Amino acid sequence: MTEIEEKRNKRQTGAYYEQAAGCYLERLGYEVLEYNYRCRSGEIDIVAKDGEYIVFCEVKFRSDERKGNPLEAVDSRKQKVIFRCAMHYLSEHRLKDASCRFDVIGIEGNDGMRSAKVTHIKNAFTG
Repeated sequence: MTEIEEKRNKRQTGAYYEQAAGCYLERLGYEVLEYNYRCRSGEIDIVAKDGEYIVFCEVKFRSDERKGNPLEAVDSRKQKVIFRCAMHYLSEHRLKDASCRFDVIGIEGNDGMRSAKVTHIKNAFTG
């Protein structure tokens, strides 16, 4: 597999699990506002509404434990990127006074969502 094919495959896998995480959130009563919000600072996987909160959600997938727990991949550097993107989103949508929080969804398993382990951490970090 070429490097380009490998990147495309990772993007497709990531998109699949982001959509699955969005469906998971909708089953919990969230309203998904946007997938893959991009700005000059970076990207947020899912922007959703949970009651009064605008939720900025990072989704991480690992097919097995060789690369570690997916939740550990949201390190302080990644948190800063998500925070900057969130501030841009709130400004762009004129939601400066909105209550917001940062959630992380970790998905583990290699057989699609049927047997995947989903871990959802609400308010996983602060800005």
